[in-house]
Amino acid sequence: MAEIRAEFLAQPGVASYTGVLERFRQRDRVLESFAQFQQVIIWLEHDLYDQLQLLQLLAWFADQDIQQTEIKLICIDDFPGIDPFYGLGQLDTQQILSLQGSEQPVTQQQLDLAKQGWLAFTSETPIALVDFLDEGLSVFPFLKAALFRHLEEYPDSQTGLSRHERQILEMVVSGIQKPEQLFVAHQKLEQAPYLGDWGYWSLIERLTNTKSALLKTETGNPFLRPPDIPAGEAFRSQILSLTDIGRKMLQGELDWMKINPSNRWMGGVHLNAEKTIWRWDANNQAISR
Repeated sequence: MAEIRAEFLAQPGVASYTGVLERFRQRDRVLESFAQFQQVIIWLEHDLYDQLQLLQLLAWFADQDIQQTEIKLICIDDFPGIDPFYGLGQLDTQQILSLQGSEQPVTQQQLDLAKQGWLAFTSETPIALVDFLDEGLSVFPFLKAALFRHLEEYPDSQTGLSRHERQILEMVVSGIQKPEQLFVAHQKLEQAPYLGDWGYWSLIERLTNTKSALLKTETGNPFLRPPDIPAGEAFRSQILSLTDIGRKMLQGELDWMKINPSNRWMGGVHLNAEKTIWRWDANNQAISR
């Protein structure tokens, strides 16, 4: 898994494959040394990225002999005086230190649920994950909302657009047309933001620099994003608008998956026209194909 993640995250001029892979292996070595410690405290927050890390970590610990080590958890979704709260990275040293002592022991129920949830997330179909959301997840107060938000990234049952893609088109129509402005406005639409700026530029690129594009630049040139272009004025000044296809797509007259079939991974699910394109039905809050 580390090799696959490293290949996905490596970008020229930013992080090499070998560098990313070594950081993953270093993380794994630290995890494997847990028995040297009387307790391990996991620090996380409420967004999807961290909730998935929570599942993965606790699923791993569920298979270890942890009798001599107590596993504890600090997981927050707010902090006094920080509004909006996005994550632990906003806190200074003293604010971080103030959280010490608030950690709670991880229970066997949490370990068992995490193992079940991680298996569901990495399953070849999203059915297990949908079923998992019907479990009693109160011991993980932020998990259900995060996983539900993940399901909203499946192609919509009518338009074929993910929630991210739909929101980008809607904001461009509303007059928010520059990359940085779009990213800032997009963050405000999310209860728990989890998509970084470079991932966001990749989404815009996918909607713009493709056959039957939904977006276009004012100049007619391809959309350029970091690291292909420095995050300077040339990048910030790009102005986006909807193509005719994009307008029809947003109005529900066309299906993005029929025009530009997806080929991407959602956890263990490979959305691929040669296999199955799973769809998210927002009205019924259900997954189908």
